[in-house]
Amino acid sequence: MKFFDSLSNTSQIFVVFIGLAILFLLVFANNKRNKNKLYRRKRRNFKDNYEAKRKEKEE
Repeated sequence: MKFFDSLSNTSQIFVVFIGLAILFLLVFANNKRNKNKLYRRKRRNFKDNYEAKRKEKEE
C-alpha cells in the first residue's frame, strides 16, 4: 500500500469515500437484481406449468 500511504490525508479520505460509494452502488444494483428474480419466481405456478407441459406431451 505504498501508493496509498504516499497520498495526502485529504486524498486518502477522498479515495476511501469514492471506494465506498462504488461498493454501495454495486450492492444496491445486486439487491435490485435479486428482488426482480424473486418477484418473477413468485408469479410462477408449478401446478399450472406442469399441467401445460403434460397437455403438450399428450398432443
